[in-house]
Amino acid sequence: MPNPNDPPLHSRMRASRRDLSLFAAVMVALLATPVSADITARFIEGAPKDRFVLENTGACAEGPLDVTIDLAPAPAGLIFDTTSAGAGVEVFQPFEVVAGAEVLADAIIPADGDQAVRLNLTGLAPGARFAFTVDVDDTGTASELGQIRVSDSEMSGAELRINGETAVFGAGSVALIEAACLS
Repeated sequence: MPNPNDPPLHSRMRASRRDLSLFAAVMVALLATPVSADITARFIEGAPKDRFVLENTGACAEGPLDVTIDLAPAPAGLIFDTTSAGAGVEVFQPFEVVAGAEVLADAIIPADGDQAVRLNLTGLAPGARFAFTVDVDDTGTASELGQIRVSDSEMSGAELRINGETAVFGAGSVALIEAACLS
């Protein structure tokens, strides 16, 4: 026999559905894993050819990408050494794409002595890489590894800019742009 002090059955059912909906929403929020669209840039010293690798280390595709690697903020006075007749020291290496050429839409390739390279990439799928080689020299007179090789500490401070976001190269000569997936 129903208790006369209990609310009517339809009121209790509405409250139960509302409580269940609230519970489900809270559980979804708590269990949801944020999905990122991170782009990592790594400088790899490799005299005579140094290498820059851009990799989508996130979980979703990114693109198009307007990428600038700017050496000017690094205190070591880093430059691109692309010809024998310019500002670089001893060995030079021109800009050369070595991975992901299919995603390169356009580039402003550094001239000898320049401090920035600008790349327009159509996109990078998760795990995809774009890489290029070039010679980077420092112009400091008391450089750690001599002027033709660049150490991690000399690369520190250089900037990676992608679609208006900026990251600074730090430990291990790595810069990371973190972003949330848009879709």
